[in-house]
Amino acid sequence: MKTLISNATLVDGTGTDRRPADVLLDGAVIAAVVDAGTLTAAETGADRVIDATGLVLSPGFIDMHAHSDLQLLVNRDHYAKLSQGVTTELLGQDGLSYAPVDDTTLAGVREKIAGWNDNPAGFDWNWRTVGEYLDRLDAEHDGGRIATNAAYVVPQGTVRAMVMGFAEGDPTPEQQQQMQDVIRAAMEEGAVGMSSGLTYTPGMYAQTEELAGLCRTVGELGGFYAPHHRSYGKGALGAYAEMIGLSRDTGCALHLSHATMNFAENKGRAGELLELIDEALDQGVDITLDTYPYLPGATTLSAILPSWASSGGTEATLARLADPETRARIQEAVEVYGSDGCHGVVAEWDTLEISGVQNPALAGYVGKTVRDIAAETKQEPFDVFAQILTEDRLGTGILQHVGHEENVQAIMKHRTHTGGSDGLLVGAKPHPRAWGTFPRYLGHYSRDLGLLSLEEMVHHLSGRPAARLKLHNRGLVRENYAADVVLFDPETIRDEATFEKPRQAASGIQYVFVNGTAAIDGGKATGTRAGRALRRSSDGLTREGQHDS
Repeated sequence: MKTLISNATLVDGTGTDRRPADVLLDGAVIAAVVDAGTLTAAETGADRVIDATGLVLSPGFIDMHAHSDLQLLVNRDHYAKLSQGVTTELLGQDGLSYAPVDDTTLAGVREKIAGWNDNPAGFDWNWRTVGEYLDRLDAEHDGGRIATNAAYVVPQGTVRAMVMGFAEGDPTPEQQQQMQDVIRAAMEEGAVGMSSGLTYTPGMYAQTEELAGLCRTVGELGGFYAPHHRSYGKGALGAYAEMIGLSRDTGCALHLSHATMNFAENKGRAGELLELIDEALDQGVDITLDTYPYLPGATTLSAILPSWASSGGTEATLARLADPETRARIQEAVEVYGSDGCHGVVAEWDTLEISGVQNPALAGYVGKTVRDIAAETKQEPFDVFAQILTEDRLGTGILQHVGHEENVQAIMKHRTHTGGSDGLLVGAKPHPRAWGTFPRYLGHYSRDLGLLSLEEMVHHLSGRPAARLKLHNRGLVRENYAADVVLFDPETIRDEATFEKPRQAASGIQYVFVNGTAAIDGGKATGTRAGRALRRSSDGLTREGQHDS
């Protein structure tokens, strides 16, 4: 099908000035980009003409930090992302996802990140390797594929669990080599890099030397390292410096996940982080970063535990919480010294809001902080914390209200910044960033606050992340590029999702095309799914189709 989009205001993803344009989509490809008023339906043979007067035509947005790994397959309409104009997502984040795995590792990971992705009964987990997972994304199901395009970073924590289990300890030389071999195979099957979750077990047990070996393998294959590093709180600058040092020493490109400076000790200190990054960039270190445009974070309640308490997986953790002596040690770590799981900061119970539970009996806690629940039930906050973890088998999701607006804005303006939602799509009351990130960038921060021009902001959300991912012919509105495009009203685009009502579609987005197929048409979902798995190829570029290495 040919679609002619006429009289659009083109913002092409490069950061250059907007201009009036006609754009012809021919199947899955952008066939023409010319001055407005140049093309006609008769001349082009267009099956459809969209008069885009008053609308901006931009590339589809690229979510550089998505947690849709399972939801793309379970809730295939994926309206949360399509309604924002997202056409490509990067999966496998924070060092924990579902490939590569063996049976034992898969069972452990499913429980561990149920608060991120759910753990549906009866779901067919018919893959074990990264290649098989990408094949599953590409498979036809109910008349379509996945709703958005998806690339994948191999999760270091999952790889470590597969080789070493979920316990603490340093790898033997043989185990180190085995992890590197698994990562090499994953990238040869299409992964574009590696992620870590260095405040989550078991990834956090990895020392710098262990990570360096893995990064060398990733760098040799032209991939990048996307770490959730060891602290966004106490010692945050040191944690960032460790990651930058890894990139400098190994030659592996670095993409800093949800880069921010949180908690009271980091208020107003974003400039120190940016100086650290700029110094490394000037020395030739290849660094990019992503952020979400909100103050609270989102994670699991179990992430607040100290790493030693989470060693060995769910059953071992629950046994420690049940043992009075060990439970007292956990409480001391969380409330007195500050656990490594909570970024080295003492838990502030009034900042931890329950966003979702696995156990229906706990549903009444959603939307309340741990301190709120403690006051209602006349318990100590730590006892509430331990009770919920136990009764929900560590599956509880939380919002963590620890951010600072001045830091968010400063980092957002950086020359290497890209957008990532870090959106969790499950739970009774998820973070609104899952539904609002990209329109919030364009509406609140670009139009309303004037923090960046529309052209700059679109570049942050499309062309720049496409370059990091090495996407072949995607991320810009250009002839012969994939027809992933968005049409939105620059005067009305706005995030409507709130913390009280998080599952609200944005305003102002009229059309979203994924590979030339309209997923949003006239502001309404069409139900079509034309996304593709995007895989690293032997030439280093990321493209659809089977890996050819």
